[in-house]
Amino acid sequence: MNVVPLTKPRTAKDFASDQEVRWCPGCGDYAILKAVQKTLADIGADPAKTVFVSGIGCSSRFPYYMSTFGFHTIHGRAPAVATGIKLANPDLDVWIVSGDGDALSIGGNHLLHLLRRDVNVHLLLFNNEIYGLTKGQYSPTSRTGTRSPSSPGGSVERPVSPALFALGAGARFVARSIDTAQKHLIDVLKQAHDHRGASFVEIFQNCLVYNDDVFSAFTAKQVAADAQLLVKHGEPLIFGADRRSGLRIRPDRLELEIVRIGDNDVTEADILVHDATNRALATMLAAMTLPVALGVLYCEPAPSLGAAVGSLADRQPVSPSVADLNALLRRGDTWTVAG
Repeated sequence: MNVVPLTKPRTAKDFASDQEVRWCPGCGDYAILKAVQKTLADIGADPAKTVFVSGIGCSSRFPYYMSTFGFHTIHGRAPAVATGIKLANPDLDVWIVSGDGDALSIGGNHLLHLLRRDVNVHLLLFNNEIYGLTKGQYSPTSRTGTRSPSSPGGSVERPVSPALFALGAGARFVARSIDTAQKHLIDVLKQAHDHRGASFVEIFQNCLVYNDDVFSAFTAKQVAADAQLLVKHGEPLIFGADRRSGLRIRPDRLELEIVRIGDNDVTEADILVHDATNRALATMLAAMTLPVALGVLYCEPAPSLGAAVGSLADRQPVSPSVADLNALLRRGDTWTVAG
């Protein structure tokens, strides 16, 4: 009798390459790398069918540190390259790693079209609100007043909200997490992977060299419970250390307001229940400054671009022969260039 040995489950270490990880000590990218490797192990990913695509920036070193296939492409063009990879080989599991500058500045146009086309890839946007690799210039997500080598008097621009950008571009999966919130981040990454279509995950990531503690108002341990709203589909939007703060729609206008359960006759029944299929609610949650909504803000599956392209290909006639193509090119008005 032939005995088939059991396949040993993969671990996070199986997805770590032999390359030395070279980010600044204490960089949030280390925590994200660890979370991604753990996620791939947990979902049973096949390294031979997994691809990481990056552009330019600190985060874009990511493919070198993964024991999978990888493409380190050019500034802002990772979404375009990833689209080609996924359409050429739909069986591949394609992940995109990008920073706020790479994705939302030179790459903003490519990101927009990736999301509106709903290509079945998973995009991780590392948001540290600064350009790290090129030494601390302000980025599209930097807050007004940010002082940097390129804005010594303070930035006068209004920042881009990555989550609002994604929703506006038509993304059907938009989520947020924090680099050091390992359990939460891994859960969000698994949900992003399960989504069929383009999944967009904004990860608040600390750059301790050029923008240290920029998110401390909601990531610091002593304030996290009151400053973070962990959203889950079908559950009430309640937060706070005492679990008494919640969100409801203001009775006099269409916007969210924070209320306290037990105050002014407010009960838990008055608190909004998170509906991840409601784009309007996701937009309001993404726009809040405090508390910061974390988790899957929006998820509404639909046929992705790959499925549509495959269906279109099935309906197309057989490609013409060379002779037919020559005839096609030479029909109608033609001319010869002499000399």
